[in-house]
Amino acid sequence: MRGLLTHGSCIILLDVVLCSAQWAGMLLLKCSSCGGLPEVWAFHLMKWMLLHAVASVLADGKLQSVLCRFTALLCLLPPVFETGRIIVAPPLEPYSGPSPNLSMLLLGATSSLLACVIWENWLSRNTKDNKLDTKQILLRVLTYFKPDRLYLIAAFGFLILGVVCDTYIPLYQGQVIDVISGQKLQTGFGDAIGRLVVISVGSALFSGMRGGIFMCTLARLNKRLKHLLFQSLLKQEVHFFEENNPGRLSSRLHSDVDRMGRTVALNANVAVRSTVKTVLMLRVMLGLSWELTLLTCIEMPLLAIIQNKYINLSKELKEQTQECHAQNKDLASQTVGGIQTIRSFNTEKDELRRYHVALDELLAIRRRSGIFSAVYLLIRRMVSLGIKMVMLIQARSLISSGRLSIGSLLSFFLYQKPMSANLREIMYCYGETMSTVGVISKVLSYVDRTPKCKKEGGLAPEKLEGRIVFQNVTFSYPSAAADKPALKSVSLEVQPGKVTALVGLSGSGKSSCVSLLKRLYEPQEGLILLDGEPLHHYNQKYFHRKVALVSQNPVLFSGSLRYNIEYGLKDCSIEKVKEVAKKIDAHDFISEMEDGYDTDVGESGGKLAGGQKQCIAIIRALIREPRVIILDEATSRLDVNAEQAVLKEVLARGRTVLIVAHQLRIAENADHIVMLQDGSVQEEGTHEELMRKKGCYYRLKEELFSESG
Repeated sequence: MRGLLTHGSCIILLDVVLCSAQWAGMLLLKCSSCGGLPEVWAFHLMKWMLLHAVASVLADGKLQSVLCRFTALLCLLPPVFETGRIIVAPPLEPYSGPSPNLSMLLLGATSSLLACVIWENWLSRNTKDNKLDTKQILLRVLTYFKPDRLYLIAAFGFLILGVVCDTYIPLYQGQVIDVISGQKLQTGFGDAIGRLVVISVGSALFSGMRGGIFMCTLARLNKRLKHLLFQSLLKQEVHFFEENNPGRLSSRLHSDVDRMGRTVALNANVAVRSTVKTVLMLRVMLGLSWELTLLTCIEMPLLAIIQNKYINLSKELKEQTQECHAQNKDLASQTVGGIQTIRSFNTEKDELRRYHVALDELLAIRRRSGIFSAVYLLIRRMVSLGIKMVMLIQARSLISSGRLSIGSLLSFFLYQKPMSANLREIMYCYGETMSTVGVISKVLSYVDRTPKCKKEGGLAPEKLEGRIVFQNVTFSYPSAAADKPALKSVSLEVQPGKVTALVGLSGSGKSSCVSLLKRLYEPQEGLILLDGEPLHHYNQKYFHRKVALVSQNPVLFSGSLRYNIEYGLKDCSIEKVKEVAKKIDAHDFISEMEDGYDTDVGESGGKLAGGQKQCIAIIRALIREPRVIILDEATSRLDVNAEQAVLKEVLARGRTVLIVAHQLRIAENADHIVMLQDGSVQEEGTHEELMRKKGCYYRLKEELFSESG
């Protein structure tokens, strides 16, 4: 940038010399016709060729190309400006060329250099890949607005009408003031007031309709995006939820989607409104005074530098704030969800201290953000104040020379402040959109994520025998080391219509077998067959209805008992629910509750005892009439009578039953027992056969369990 400023100053100096020579020649010739618009274009084109050659000599490489762009801007801007000034505000007298004012020449050259510096060092700094990625992401978001295109057309139509009305309000206000202060009070006052009233009412009406339609569209967009994201999350494999805790996913689903929709929709609204308003205001302001308009436009590049610096500083802080919010939500969710464990270990003060530290981190980030914001506002307002003082001095000169009226000056100042505000809004919308691209990218990555599991098939036979076969199954949890598999070449068979028990110490692989059988994970090697077909060949809904699981700690959802029992079923009658509940001796304790089957279980079933939750889970499994039922210590919290009733009903109708037993007394009556150790099958057989072998099962029975256990 230092080289650009140095060589740029040389080019500016040469430009001033050339322009001074032009004006001197015009004075010597005393030719009023010289300096017409064609001559202005011809002179600046010749000057461009000369300065382009000088720039090529002064520098080479990247700096040379930058200087060439600067000379083009410096030489072509004056004729373009003069042409625009004549078109917008035609002069009363024949055009005699630009004003020979050295200060205006220096002002234009300095503005050109400043604009070039800003563009080369800040606005064009992003790489092509980043620009391309950002453009693709934003275009992708716009595709989600397609269902609301009619709403958007209406909203932008009202927006443009409202902006047009807003733009001409200050102009008509100035005309009213001129009428009041002049001699046409009786003849023109009514017309001026009428135009002002019509424009003001139109502005209020169109702005209100635009705002209402935009808010409605934003609400529809948020609903659509949240539905898509939630749908995508529900399709992901279990390991995805182990890597991404619920607190952060909830934050993405709610906070990030809201911010994503709000940023894109509202920023598009503000950007379009401010851009249209700026163009219309610029046209009117040029008609009032091109000198004051030029001073107003100088404010834009200065504010662009300040705004760009602030955006770069605040972008990182916004990302840190978002991450800190997600962590705080996750911490609070874990603490509230594990309140029983926290209470039992008396660690409330420790959890409070952790949360206090997390809040301190968030406060520190917000404090830095507040300091940056305060400094930014101070510098921005000081720049605006300086420009305002120069404008007042220039306005005094224009009024003294009769080129500007009091009413026109008032109209100009009524435009000047909104003009600056519009430019700030445009820059702010750009910065806010860029800072939200990371959030949008993360949300879209979740929407587009393909589950790392096999696609379900369409197999759904009317009759299912229920034979389960593990063929050389090897499995490692995604989060575990590859050299420590949970299952190692496991081969076993669960015979239809019989009870098979999986036994072994903790970590032997019992729960891994259950997880694979329920398709919560996929094995790395081997196959699991159901009636000779791989599990992923079956339709998911059919499979999970025919293969039911009841775990030791079942998960219940907020709602009634009946809602949890009928969860996922359609057209399930209350009579059928009561029938199943009676078979496992659960109807009596449910009927004794205040609202019976409509009793609210609380969050995660917190209002129920452990045994009651197991009963509800068993009813939920049996009401689906499964062909295969898996009991993972499902009766551990039931009394003896309830346990017997449950086992009797489970074993009825010739179901295939797989029991994961930690207490060997439950496995003793099984038709087949599979002993697992270190992820491998060690022994198989009935209880009597395994006891006679005096192997692993025998030692587990004699050494680790009492006769009563």
